[in-house]
Amino acid sequence: MPVFAAALLIAQAAGASARPPSPPKCDTPEYAALDFWVGEWDVFPAGSDTQVARSRIEKLYNGCAIRENWMPAKGVNGGSLSGYDPRTKHWHQTWIGSAPGVVQFDGGPADGAMVLTGSWPGSGPKGEDGLTRMTYSPLPQGAVRQHGEFSADGGASWVTTFDFTYRPHQGGAQ
Repeated sequence: MPVFAAALLIAQAAGASARPPSPPKCDTPEYAALDFWVGEWDVFPAGSDTQVARSRIEKLYNGCAIRENWMPAKGVNGGSLSGYDPRTKHWHQTWIGSAPGVVQFDGGPADGAMVLTGSWPGSGPKGEDGLTRMTYSPLPQGAVRQHGEFSADGGASWVTTFDFTYRPHQGGAQ
């Protein structure tokens, strides 16, 4: 029994000194392409001062992901998880709302903005199925624009379905 106990102590000591390697950080420019969206936001339709939502956008998981928590004044709440995939060299976003269904978007940076496109059932102006393209753009005074467009013809033409301005949150309840 003493030999077993000694062997166990030696094994534990060896294990304690051998630390697992740290996971790589996602700190290259590709992972930072959507960092301008990270923050606490009050959300307004473009050109309006009527707030329609709050949104909390966080950088998580060693800098590898961005999580959104969408909190509308009324309507469907939900959230998204976005991240860069170095294998495909694309950004991916998964949206899950309080209404059934999951929506997948893909894309990447373009002209200083982030453009993500996906097939979103029922997202058309008349509830039709089609593609939704979201363009996130940094604006002056630290604001962000999220411009949503819909295409019923596979991307040949687009119509605006939403246009939001995210302004830095001005205090109050979280």
